[in-house]
Amino acid sequence: QVQLVESGGGLVQPGGSLRLSCAASGNIFNFYSMGWYHQRPGKQRELVATITTSGHTNYADSVKGRFTITRDNAKGTVYLQMNSLQPEDTAVYYCNAYGAGQNYWGQGTQVTVSS
Repeated sequence: QVQLVESGGGLVQPGGSLRLSCAASGNIFNFYSMGWYHQRPGKQRELVATITTSGHTNYADSVKGRFTITRDNAKGTVYLQMNSLQPEDTAVYYCNAYGAGQNYWGQGTQVTVSS
């Protein structure tokens, strides 16, 4: 059974940085992609960044140049380095894994950017 557990969220001032981690366990072999999505109150969940098993990345326009997604296939872990954070980045960030026709989600971790 697949389980995704996020960590690293918290409160940070504008311009600061956070590093989110997502540890996957269970049958995660041959997942095509892992990634991060965020959701603001009253809004739909939106893609932030994804990364495939081969290392191909995709970013939302709003985070290009500020966020970096990485993945350790051996550990089954995906990371999101978030730099130059702005209040607009405030959201719950969810880890995602997709493969073999199945989509999995973590429980989410809160990121709040405020002065």
